[in-house]
Amino acid sequence: MLVLAAVFALLQLTSVTGRDTPDSKNYLSYALDLRGEGKREAAAATIDWACAGQASIAVRRQRVDVIRFHRPDPGARVGGDCRAREWRNAGARLAAGQTGGHTVPFMSERFMRIFEVRPGYPVFLVPFVTVFGVVWGMWAAGVAVTVAGGVLAFLILRTLRAPTRVCLTGQALYYVLPCGATAMRPMTEGLLLALTLTAVWGCALALDGRVRWGAGLVGGALAALFSVKHSQALFLGLCLAGAGALVAVRRRRRGAPVGRGVAVLGAVGGCGVLGTVLLASLLHYPSASESLQDLLTHHFTRPDRVRPWPEFWQLQGNFWGEWLRRQLGEPLFPAALAAGAWGALGGRRRTFGVFLVAAACTGVLTQAGHPDITIWGGRLIVLAWLLPVLGLPLLLQSAVRERAAPPARERTGTVRAHSMR
Repeated sequence: MLVLAAVFALLQLTSVTGRDTPDSKNYLSYALDLRGEGKREAAAATIDWACAGQASIAVRRQRVDVIRFHRPDPGARVGGDCRAREWRNAGARLAAGQTGGHTVPFMSERFMRIFEVRPGYPVFLVPFVTVFGVVWGMWAAGVAVTVAGGVLAFLILRTLRAPTRVCLTGQALYYVLPCGATAMRPMTEGLLLALTLTAVWGCALALDGRVRWGAGLVGGALAALFSVKHSQALFLGLCLAGAGALVAVRRRRRGAPVGRGVAVLGAVGGCGVLGTVLLASLLHYPSASESLQDLLTHHFTRPDRVRPWPEFWQLQGNFWGEWLRRQLGEPLFPAALAAGAWGALGGRRRTFGVFLVAAACTGVLTQAGHPDITIWGGRLIVLAWLLPVLGLPLLLQSAVRERAAPPARERTGTVRAHSMR
């Protein structure tokens, strides 16, 4: 397990910079503010880091451009243009007095408010950027959280009593599927994936009879998720509560006991939903309507929509129709989801499989909350990849076990022969 994690970490040295997205600047500047940097110092360090990433991307692209590969290195020009552009924007806002909160004002106060209520990821970044500096600290933070996700996948499969090779398969799948690449980006997704896997591990422990430990992990994961991105805490709590209710109803209909583990997991999920809603209201976090206006006004750069909800539902239909068309053209994701569900819901682990499917559904809910086909590939729906990460190794284990088992007729004949003796 450790060797696989180390190999993955070494491979990430090929891209130390250039993984950031536009939102990465907000999280880094938040972390630098928590470390005690002033607004201009935080802005300078953040802009230098982001623009160095853009410069490195420009250099890599030109080297393989069949028309421009022989031209001079564009890194200095691209980096300089980027710094001038970012300082022109952030500097004007700082000069105008937009200095409240923890983030550097790269956008309007209304938009930056969305990031102000997500302290979890910046807090996670602080020790890395303090010890290693901004460039290597951001890289090390990505490696640490991604490696942790793979290790958690290993531990979950181990809790399910899967053989070591099956556990290593799950860890490797986490690294090579989009989970690994997305978790390495300096965004919240890596931490969201790791914390969601922590909750899934808690489900596995609770269903294995270690209810107290399992409930503690699920509750702790939900609390941490609230600090990272409270909508994910809401979605995960809702899905776990729904999974617990579904299993309970199914067992009741069969006349079987619900089971302490199932009941506790459903209750913890329900408490997570209630706690998230109440705490978000008490802290005056941006509402669903505010998030909707952010989506439909392109981050508040246009006037607010008068009737946002009808437009949102129309956009939902358009989005999922286009999304399905693209998936059917390259059906790796749907096939991986189907195979993962087959492995998770088959055999004696069906109850755990229901909770795993529920956790993976949070990715679909996150994507549904942001039906924008242009948002950095599939990072919003990436949590759904946890289903094949854990389900495919279980399917592989079942297939190998069935292949290794002798035919039924042969087993019957062997039993009869022994009985005759």
